[in-house]
Amino acid sequence: MASDDFLVERSTVIDASPDAVQPLLDNFRQWQSWSPWENVDPDLKRTYSGPASGVGAAYAWEGNRKAGAGSMVITESVPGSKVVLDLKFLKPFKADNVTTFLLEPNSAGTTVRWQMTGKTNRFFKIVGVFFPMDKMVGKDFEKGLAQLKATAEQRQ
Repeated sequence: MASDDFLVERSTVIDASPDAVQPLLDNFRQWQSWSPWENVDPDLKRTYSGPASGVGAAYAWEGNRKAGAGSMVITESVPGSKVVLDLKFLKPFKADNVTTFLLEPNSAGTTVRWQMTGKTNRFFKIVGVFFPMDKMVGKDFEKGLAQLKATAEQRQ
């Protein structure tokens, strides 16, 4: 049996300052320019609530089988350093995860680390033997980071 906890993490270096990258993460309306899941359903229904960005900003979505349904709320935002959000999936399965974006300045710009942590339910413990969480969402993280990089560098 797999562990009760999981961690998926990917990173990239973006040729832009942390202050240029942060608004793309801290404002859910900006996610349409880089999120790997925004284009899986052309009829995706989006609902935004709370402040436009930062702590309390919220986003809910509902779409086809590929997009599923769920919500995100920013719970911590440290300018130029970190964005943390609670991620709740409702469909195609229920799950509560924490997603963290860490921004680390360096000589090339900013290293962005995208992490998702959570508890593995019974179903995913069994399925995870064949399809580990890292394998299921890791490629999406890589695609999203590549799109985030392109978007941030283009706006620089």
